Amino acid sequence: MLSDLKDKRALVTGAAQGLGRAVAELFVRRGARVVLSDIDGEALEKTVADIGGAAHAVVSDVTSESQVAAAVQTTVDHLGGLDIAVNNAGIEIGKPLVEQTEAEFDRLMSINVKGVFFGIKHEALAMIAGGGGNIINMASVAGLGGCPLLSTYCASKAAVLRLTETAAIELRPAGIRVNAVCPSFIRTEMVARLVSPFEGATGASFDDVIAAKQQRLGTPEEVAEMVAFLASDDARFVTGAHYVLDGGLTGSLF
Repeated sequence: MLSDLKDKRALVTGAAQGLGRAVAELFVRRGARVVLSDIDGEALEKTVADIGGAAHAVVSDVTSESQVAAAVQTTVDHLGGLDIAVNNAGIEIGKPLVEQTEAEFDRLMSINVKGVFFGIKHEALAMIAGGGGNIINMASVAGLGGCPLLSTYCASKAAVLRLTETAAIELRPAGIRVNAVCPSFIRTEMVARLVSPFEGATGASFDDVIAAKQQRLGTPEEVAEMVAFLASDDARFVTGAHYVLDGGLTGSLF
């Protein structure tokens, strides 16, 4: 049974492309009205135009609390409330830990962790005022263990999982569910950017590693389906959980 999102009011961050776009597109197809947020205004407007009338754009930098709060308020004003929020905005660093700069570390943590913190905070306040809702955070299998070249990214996604669990406990009395999704390597521009540094550092073929560990790259649409399930009333007893989508990568020792 397809997850029913009819008349749900949703906000998706990092929605101009990749996983965020796939989530927004699926939400609209399932009947939701969606505000898409991204720092890239030009790409965002194109995505909203492609999706059509049930989508609305708001340019926002998730590292700014005032801009996150404004994006949430815009969503409430435009849609009449907020039922679903997907904190998807994020970046990666693909280089050895000892080569990363303080500026790179700070930027990644600011987007991947502080951005989720600001999102949960202001989305929850809007949902409390509206009588409940649910929040889905985009984590990663990188948050479940270490991975060469992805030290800071791994740390940030582990932090997202802990934020998710704590928020789920604190917000449960208010009728707000909070969950996380943990994809592995998905066919996105972010993963494409990791191929060259991975092969340079390891001497291994990225395609061969993917084939051995998870058979193939996942698709944004497959991740979006899990997000849609968690956003729906079908998942009404699910909170404080994380769902792994990795083709068996984390389940195998070899």
